[in-house]
Amino acid sequence: MGCEIKPLDLNLLLTLANLLQTQSISRTAMRLGRSQPTVSRALNQLREILADPLLVRSGGKMILTQRGVELAGPLEEWMAITSTVLQPVSFTPSALDRRFVVAASDYGVLSVISPTLAAINEASPGCRIEVTAYSDDMFKKMAAGEIDLIIHGFKPDMSITYARHLFAETQSLIVRPDHPILSLCPAPVSLDDYLAWPHVAISIGADGYDHVQFCLGDRDVERRVAVRLPYFYAAPDLIGASDAILTMPTRAATKFAQLYGFICLPAPEEILNFDYWALVHERSIRDAATQWLIDMMSATKSGNMEEANSARSAA
Repeated sequence: MGCEIKPLDLNLLLTLANLLQTQSISRTAMRLGRSQPTVSRALNQLREILADPLLVRSGGKMILTQRGVELAGPLEEWMAITSTVLQPVSFTPSALDRRFVVAASDYGVLSVISPTLAAINEASPGCRIEVTAYSDDMFKKMAAGEIDLIIHGFKPDMSITYARHLFAETQSLIVRPDHPILSLCPAPVSLDDYLAWPHVAISIGADGYDHVQFCLGDRDVERRVAVRLPYFYAAPDLIGASDAILTMPTRAATKFAQLYGFICLPAPEEILNFDYWALVHERSIRDAATQWLIDMMSATKSGNMEEANSARSAA
């Protein structure tokens, strides 16, 4: 004999799914655009229907009961399936009204978002981009829906993310116009000559990744780091006022040379090139708006404006 299935308001299910994800009445209310009292009343209804507290307070925070843990996975799958089922058959960029949270460094802003923004705004005035800094839990945040897209140059872990290659990047040096290296060292600059000067070093992300340090390996101990920074945009004043060398991706180096009158030189061959990627969670790979945004970034950065125009008018 089959069991009786009690009818349940889909809005209650949506509220429950978000409560189990956020474990917070206030964050759930913010996500759903509802008041906290409304979400609290919904939680009380759910507790009565399911005969379980679902969320209990422990040590100043809310945690899931065992029943809540058991429901979290199926409800997340239900949300993903429902999202796919209800997704419009066609997508029109001009009708998009959405905020995308993108994790990026200042180089990502300079090399991907800045040159893409005009085309995105033209195609979709309602598309808004909010940039957030890298963090050690950004992949968890992307899985939870708090971040839509990550753009960076680290090799993607394909077990936890889906990746779109944006471009391959070389490395360059920038120095002030009267820097002695320009007359003393032949081009291209050798690694020995490179290591003879002080450096402004850049450490990226929560774990402070230094691409030059990675490339130099054992020889990094020979590098004299005068200043270490977590971003590129503070570097111009330091370069212009000293003999220090800044090593940076060529797109950024070229931009800085144009803006500040610096000289841009190829980096020693030991400073390896790298690839730049757009990363999304599995939950977004079928989302037409997210894929359109990545298409715009990829097309614009490859210089293929015909492709970008095609993406702009996609329907």
